[in-house]
Amino acid sequence: MSTAISIIIPTYNRLWSLPKTINSCKQNNIEVEIIVVDDGSTDGTWEWLLTQKNILTVKQSNLGKCWAVNKAVEIASGKYIRFLDSDDMLAGKANDEQYNIALHSGADIVTAGYKVIDANDDTIAEHPLVECDDFIAQQLGECDGSHYSAFIFKKSFIIDIPHRPDFAFRDDRLFILEVALKNPLIKVYNNAALLHRIHLNGRLQINQGLKGAVQNYQHYLIYKKILTSLEDNDRLTERYKKASVNVLWHLAHWMADTHITEGYNIYKWVYELNPDFRPVENKKLARLYKNVGFVFTEKLLKLKRNLNI
Repeated sequence: MSTAISIIIPTYNRLWSLPKTINSCKQNNIEVEIIVVDDGSTDGTWEWLLTQKNILTVKQSNLGKCWAVNKAVEIASGKYIRFLDSDDMLAGKANDEQYNIALHSGADIVTAGYKVIDANDDTIAEHPLVECDDFIAQQLGECDGSHYSAFIFKKSFIIDIPHRPDFAFRDDRLFILEVALKNPLIKVYNNAALLHRIHLNGRLQINQGLKGAVQNYQHYLIYKKILTSLEDNDRLTERYKKASVNVLWHLAHWMADTHITEGYNIYKWVYELNPDFRPVENKKLARLYKNVGFVFTEKLLKLKRNLNI
């Protein structure tokens, strides 16, 4: 039997969760290849991996997720590929049922929804897939784009789209947008495929300080890159502009926390893309921006945070 899906799992010091992650990938009737790339773990992960059967293992020394994933894609034998974090899990029938859809449709991507779980594996939120007639608009921000680990991708379709180390904090976002630009054939699996773990300690989940600022800036550069590509190819529609500002408006606020000028530039870009934009969330903040200005509002908010009031 040929390999149907290669599941790529980059890991670093996740021995506490990795066995569950791997076990969740084995509940299949189809032939699944599990590739684990250990990025220099120091918690015994590599030693444990060497005792496991039917897992393809690769070791690298702190090169980061992007290098790990790209190396794994090179050696993957599956017709389809799934990317999975080493503290997440798959739903029981996801591999079989998504591959069956792919096999009968020839889809480039089979999408799905996901569930959010806590440290005890209890479900704390469900995110059913929102079906959309334009995958680019969806991934730009028109509606919930789900989570890319819930998807399976045809290897031959994505082989020329790497995870880019220069966007390492937002590599999955750039990857899915670059995939979307190729106009993939999309088919839908109408169930949750992924159990995505959220850590209640925010420092484990969200980059802060300098890393947070870099992450926000990379997110901004991704939108510059993608919208420029669309414009250069006469594909930057009003729909894509309106989809993008749903994300960029929030990004301006996040960026202003550490770099107010850059945040303001993103804020101005929002209204260049869509002069009629009206946010549906955080309307109080929007009113402050309008009445007293973006920069003054953000300075007041920063002062409030510093004084803890």
